[in-house]
Amino acid sequence: MPDLLLELFSEEIPARMQAKAAEDLRRMVTDRLVAEGLVYEGAKAFATPRRLTLTVHGIPNRQSDLKQERKGPRVGGAEAAIAGFLKATGLNSLDEAKIQRDPKGDFYIALTEKPGKPTVDVLAEILPLIIRTFPWPKQMRWGAASAKSTALTWVRPLHSIIASFGIETEEPEVVPFEVGGIVAGQVTRGHRFMAPSEIPVRRFDDYVSKLQHAKVVLDPERRREIILADARTLCAAQNFELVEDPALLDEVAGLVEWPVVLMGSFDEAFLAIPDEMIRATIRTNQKCFVVREPATGRLVNKFILTANIEASDGGAAIIAGNERVIRARLSDAKFFYDTDLKTKLEDRLPKFENIVFHEKLGSQANRIQRLVDLSAQIAPLVGADVKKTKRAAQLAKADLLTEAVGEFPELQGLMGKYYALAQSEDAAVATASEDHYKPQGPADRVPTDPVSIAVALADKIDTLVGFWVIDEKPTGSKDPFALRRAALGVVRILIEHQLKLPLVDICMSADISVRIDMAHQNLDRKYRALEQLEVEGLSARRAKRIFKDFEKKVLPKEISFEEAEFAISGIFNLVDFFADRLKGQLREQGSRHDLVDAVFSLGGQDDLLMVVRRVEALAKFLDTDDGKNLRAGVKRASNILGIEEKKDKRAYDGAPEPSLYKLDEEKALAAAIVEVGPEASAAVAKEDFASAMTAMAKLRPAVDAFFDKVKVNDDDAAVRENRLKLLNEIRAATRAVADFSKIQD
Repeated sequence: MPDLLLELFSEEIPARMQAKAAEDLRRMVTDRLVAEGLVYEGAKAFATPRRLTLTVHGIPNRQSDLKQERKGPRVGGAEAAIAGFLKATGLNSLDEAKIQRDPKGDFYIALTEKPGKPTVDVLAEILPLIIRTFPWPKQMRWGAASAKSTALTWVRPLHSIIASFGIETEEPEVVPFEVGGIVAGQVTRGHRFMAPSEIPVRRFDDYVSKLQHAKVVLDPERRREIILADARTLCAAQNFELVEDPALLDEVAGLVEWPVVLMGSFDEAFLAIPDEMIRATIRTNQKCFVVREPATGRLVNKFILTANIEASDGGAAIIAGNERVIRARLSDAKFFYDTDLKTKLEDRLPKFENIVFHEKLGSQANRIQRLVDLSAQIAPLVGADVKKTKRAAQLAKADLLTEAVGEFPELQGLMGKYYALAQSEDAAVATASEDHYKPQGPADRVPTDPVSIAVALADKIDTLVGFWVIDEKPTGSKDPFALRRAALGVVRILIEHQLKLPLVDICMSADISVRIDMAHQNLDRKYRALEQLEVEGLSARRAKRIFKDFEKKVLPKEISFEEAEFAISGIFNLVDFFADRLKGQLREQGSRHDLVDAVFSLGGQDDLLMVVRRVEALAKFLDTDDGKNLRAGVKRASNILGIEEKKDKRAYDGAPEPSLYKLDEEKALAAAIVEVGPEASAAVAKEDFASAMTAMAKLRPAVDAFFDKVKVNDDDAAVRENRLKLLNEIRAATRAVADFSKIQD
């Protein structure tokens, strides 16, 4: 079957756009082919800095003929309707129509056949449209036609188009179309410098082979392999090790069509700079890889660059040029580092008074003080030294005002650690500067030192509570302040370190601190306004004293009853948000999210570690015969209760009356509930969930026997009511462990 080869040859496409553009091209072309009834066997797209290429193989040579059946008017219907039917369907007379009977009568049916088009004609229609509507994130016009609004737009000027179609054994034909004055053909060009001449091509295999000879590696994956393999080889030859960087590798592979890997060096004096700063400098400014000593893991004064040409001097000039630029960049980095070391971290803190954290949440100084207070509250709960924790929280954000972090924002926290160590801070305090941001994603590690854990939890919880207070929660896919990531970070820290934390209490403390800061902020705004004008005949100084008195009276009360009620509602909503993150985390680990629902629905479950342990015990219990049968019995009891309570418009709560028990099975179930309920509750109170499940298992025989022998809806209304109350007792007893109604089959 025929294949399609499509190439869109242009000026350099930004590396960050290439992968998505290749996928968009594949998707758009194949979707249109399928929509036109042309089902293909396979398709693959490629990108280099100067071209997007698509090959689609196994396309039918033409569309199938389309047979259509169109229903017309009723036999014997109005002449006008019949005339319109004949005209619309192209029939000459009713003799060419078919009569079909259905329950409503006999109707004329027109059977028409639309012949399929040759595939090359279909391609000639759809390819120009795809090119004109291609979803580049940024586009441009160029040349003389650029003044026209109808001019072709592309990410960079488009020079030529290959569009050939045909079977392997025959000469392919050019798909006849033109877009933006560019006529599709069968000619491409090779490497910009090493093979710039025109290259005629026929089909995909021929195209790839000729590009290879013209110093172009079409497949980005192959370019990545070449760069990585050659870089490793160069490093190994000098007993060094490449510091691998997948994201940089992807970017560099998108910058070259013919990768040539070279090694350069820089002055050893620059190794006095922290390794991460050297790497950020070389990576960001020159797109080069750094090299380390395998034994120590420390960087050496070498770097790996990727050229896009085989230079006649073996790359000496290219290496020298990169070394010159890197020398200048590292000189700047060393200046930033040395300058930062001259100022202590704590001496930078006053500047945070004038830096806004969020317009509704006060300054960074307010936030830092909240972190100090909240982390001190958390510290004893996670085994951290309170004094060290408060110091760590005080300094954790200080490096945001350093020259190094201003130049390389990705080094925030890390530079704070280095500067803290340089000024002889405790190691735990220094480590917290870096680790309190962690984890920053699902692949990132959680902090390990107790001081770092306390500050990390405080940082994330303060952020979450603050945005909950001002009602800027994540909505749908929008999460501009990364609140989901912060909540997941809290969940991971607690679960991975097996930490118990009363989230409601901690979040409430944070909530009060945020609201007090907001009250101060509002008063400060009024003071500033009063300094500029007089209010109702009072001097600004007199009015300011009045507001000072007001502040003394109001702020000690912290928040009003209405605010407290609203805050409590928000806190529980935030705990639900944590629960959602926990569900996702457990689901990724293979746990059942419905079991998390079953535990959280009990209410008051703000200890995430206890939730996880209870979920684990519940999962094990439900895998046993006792667990499965008890769940079925509880579900049956809940269903019956739900139906009867809805029908009777009342709840069947309250204790059953023992004198109304008519059957031994009722008495046995009541006795089992009396025994099991307190036993399970006591085990849960001690967080011995395995014992709680063992206690629950004792209910199973009594529940099974009850449903086998007892008719719940007895003719005697009092007995019926008593039995329904007994069912409610089953539900209540099992709720000591979980809400079994939330557990799915």
